[in-house]
Amino acid sequence: MKDILTKESNYTYLDKGEGQPLVILHGLMGGLSNFEGVQNYFPNKGYRVIIPELPIYDLPLKETTVKAFAEYLKAFLDFKGLKNVLLLGNSLGGHIGLIFTKTYPEMVKGLILTGSSGLYENSMGESYPKRGNYDYIKQKSEDVFYDPAVATKEIVDEVYETVNDRNKLIKTLAIAKSAIRHNMANDLPSMKNLVCLIWGKNDGVTPPDVADEFNALLPASSLYWIEKCGHAPMMEHPDEFNRILHHWLSENQL
Repeated sequence: MKDILTKESNYTYLDKGEGQPLVILHGLMGGLSNFEGVQNYFPNKGYRVIIPELPIYDLPLKETTVKAFAEYLKAFLDFKGLKNVLLLGNSLGGHIGLIFTKTYPEMVKGLILTGSSGLYENSMGESYPKRGNYDYIKQKSEDVFYDPAVATKEIVDEVYETVNDRNKLIKTLAIAKSAIRHNMANDLPSMKNLVCLIWGKNDGVTPPDVADEFNALLPASSLYWIEKCGHAPMMEHPDEFNRILHHWLSENQL
């Protein structure tokens, strides 16, 4: 990514713009660049976009859990002196945001979920025995999007490298098990924070019925659909994603 990352204490992060903090949480296989459209748009609209690099593969195996990532986020926000933040999470990042919001509701002004885990998701688990097969990984990566062309060679190479690295593979499986253990269905009805759900109509990882269930269980949620869109709307339809998010923020005076 073109923007310069800040390295401070134990944290590496992007910090861009001034105003209301909008903290972005990337997914398991997703990097900071997945939110390029968001980080270019919202600093011009009065928001300070902050994207920490999450320690997906850096924690000890027994601490490689969704809850531990939520605690890492708490430590990062405390370190930066940030309160009353907006959280935006995709996939695993959304799940981290949900656990953080449940644990520290007073710190969250609003939560935005897109293709979030936390209820149910289809994983690449069955593909790991074929992890040495580049074409298979390419196909699985393309399946994440409605338009397979979004899965660039750079994205496919990164996924291929990840699933062929034994340490990363073990931790990826640990995270997947942790996500299943931390099902949020029983927690969502008691979460009163404002939530924006932006979902791809063709999401094959966290299918549309997952978004419907989130919307039914979260008391203060609004659900928006993007047509011809898979698991990462902010990548596949960045302009539409930004338009919807900006509308929701403005409507709720966030």
